[in-house]
Amino acid sequence: MRKKTFAAAALLAAATLTLSGCGDDGGSSPVAEVSADATQQSAIVLDQPFTKPDLVLTDTQGKKYDLRAETKGRPTLLYFGYTNCPDVCPLTMNNIAVAKKQLPKAEQDRLRVVFVTTDPARDTPAALGTWLKGIDPQVVGLSGDFTAIQTAARSVGITIEPPHKDKNGKTVSTHGTQVVAFSPKTDGGYVLFTEQASVDDYVKDLPQLIQGEKP
Repeated sequence: MRKKTFAAAALLAAATLTLSGCGDDGGSSPVAEVSADATQQSAIVLDQPFTKPDLVLTDTQGKKYDLRAETKGRPTLLYFGYTNCPDVCPLTMNNIAVAKKQLPKAEQDRLRVVFVTTDPARDTPAALGTWLKGIDPQVVGLSGDFTAIQTAARSVGITIEPPHKDKNGKTVSTHGTQVVAFSPKTDGGYVLFTEQASVDDYVKDLPQLIQGEKP
């Protein structure tokens, strides 16, 4: 796994530049990059971790889900995307799901994977539940107020934009594609997995992340 330490502040400053159109004109490649070096990394280790977002949304069962309270003290992977994404989102979630299945059962049960929609108008709790069931039924799917979701994403260096119509009239959601890993020891987000992360990268690093260690 290739990785490098970056300052969280630098990533926040560049957050508006690290977007993927998920099938928009730009394809799945970032519109612009934090740096040429960073985009070649499978993961970015932060010198100062992000604070876990203070976010309360609705899960796939229609119940309120407090991200901080529900994942406190648990290794957590947080991703912002949408179910109608034709490329990056399903690939990322499937990579995580495949890697997770290779963990011992006890570690699978400890790990929390949270998928927050960037397209809440279409990704209702029921729609999220149906989509995630085909990937990993244990993934927590969250939907709710777009402004709250956007604010939470920005707090961890990920920018998302309101869903919009592309030139073909198709609704797309432009969003950052990093997966934020939070430590079970501190609840801080200290690793960002990028689009470059493969199943093998997750397989190699998840055991350490689950123990609260840096990969």
